[in-house]
Order: sequence, then structure tokens, then C-alpha cells
Amino acid sequence: MISTKQLYYALAVEKTLHFKRAAEACNISQSALSTALATLEQQLGFNIFERDNKKVLVTPQGKDVLVRAQRIMAELDELEFIAENQQMPLTYPITIGVIPTIAPFLLPKVFPHLNEQYPAAKLNIVEEQSHVLVEMVRRGEIDTAIIAMPYPCDGLLSMEFWQEDFYWVALKGEQFTDQAEVTSYELSSSHLMLLKEGHCLKDHALAACRLPPQSANHGFGATSLNTLVQMVLGRMGTTLIPEMALKSLIAQNSELSAIHLNEPGPHRRLAFIIRPNYTRMRSIEALVTLLKQSLI
Repeated sequence: MISTKQLYYALAVEKTLHFKRAAEACNISQSALSTALATLEQQLGFNIFERDNKKVLVTPQGKDVLVRAQRIMAELDELEFIAENQQMPLTYPITIGVIPTIAPFLLPKVFPHLNEQYPAAKLNIVEEQSHVLVEMVRRGEIDTAIIAMPYPCDGLLSMEFWQEDFYWVALKGEQFTDQAEVTSYELSSSHLMLLKEGHCLKDHALAACRLPPQSANHGFGATSLNTLVQMVLGRMGTTLIPEMALKSLIAQNSELSAIHLNEPGPHRRLAFIIRPNYTRMRSIEALVTLLKQSLI
């Protein structure tokens, strides 16, 4: 069987047109190089080189062989490059699903760190609700997803990277807004508005407060946290938002108070979900580290 080593030696002779100099370039003895090339020519059934004591020439058949040998070695170099890069995280594009109650607040914190540490990284973002993303990960339509836990994702691995609590948002001057913390018992008397069914944030908020589903919304069906905050500003009720959304949604609204929910936490945990046999786990581990740095 023809070996890549034989092709490498043949290309060295083509470059130098001298067996001794080719052997030196390949760090082998001249006799070893000559033996390897003689075996190659025997395997091919014709000579690649004409040689005598004064010169070396490439035969017409040899030129064709050497063109193909050059192509083969270039392909092998590319395979080695791919293999080396595969060991490096975020070398290839990766598609990440993110739920709507995380994406607008997490991604602006992450991208500056990502661009600094992995400037060649290419992330494709898909924003969907948790149940959609879980199925997309299972079917291999996306590489991974960031969702809030707990959430049923049987058969998938999860890698947690952040924990946070909820904050009660109300207009300043309302009952309990002068307190440092508020309990679920105190919230039970407020007109609490949460996201519509299908958003896991609603389930997590109700679970943290130990409230039944019918205790929130009262006919409202908001699909974003920003909408809920605007409804609070419109004196339509109060709401609960996660810690990471505070700066974006509350800091610019001097009319609002954000009071920590004094119930056992963390109220939600953020995690990547991945298929157990996913082949680029190094990229996920790199993203976990990056997100932890971004959220500190």
C-alpha cells in the first residue's frame, strides 16, 4: 500500500532534484529515502524519476503522480488543521436557543466578553419558549439551549451557570414598597400580573410564591417582561421580574420600586441543555465559563 511518507519523500526529491539534499530535508538517510522511493515505483509499476550520478529528472508519468501527491498532502494538511481546531472551543458556528425572559438581558452582557475572548466565534441565536427549544435540541435542530430550571427535559444533560431571585415591581408609594423585602403572603393582596401561559417564568414565579395559577393575570396575557413593566407604570397592577432584568427594566424608571421576594431561593436557575452524545462539549464548557464571567 502506498504511504503518505513515500509521497512526502517523492515531493522532496521533486523540489530539490537531488536525492541527498531531499534526504537531508526529510531528516532521513539517503539510502532510506532511495529504498522508500524504489518501493513506491515498484508499487506503481513505473518510474517517477530518471536518475544517474549527475542529475535527477521527473518522468512524464511521474509528473502526474506528483501532482496527485501534492493534492493528497494538501488535503491531509487540511484534515490536520480541522483536527487541531476541533480541540479548540467555538471554532465552528454554533446555534443556541434562548428563552425570551433571558435573551434580551443576558446576551448584551455576554457578547463583549465573547468578542474579546473568541473573536472568530459565530453564534446563531434562536429565541423561543422552553418547550419548543427542548424539542429542537432533542431533534438536533439546534446545538444547545439556555432555559430556566427547573423544567422537564428528560434525556438531555443540563449545565447550570447562574442562579437568581425574583423582585416584586410596583409603583412607588404603594403598600409594601417602603420595605427591603416582600413575602408571598403580602403579595397575595396585590394585583399580580405575570406572563401568559407557556412562559416558564410564570410557573417559576408562582412556585416561588407558592400561589395557585388563578392568582395572577386576571385576564391579561403579556408576552414580554417589558410589557409587564409598562402595565405596572400604567397602574394596572404589579409584577415579578428576575434579577438579571432589573437594570434594563427598572433602572430607567424612577417611578418604580423593585423589592426582593423574601421566599426560599434561588427562584430560578439558568442552564444549558445538551444532548448526551453532543460532540462539541468543549464549546459548551467554554460558554458556561464565559457566562459566569459575564454575570459576576
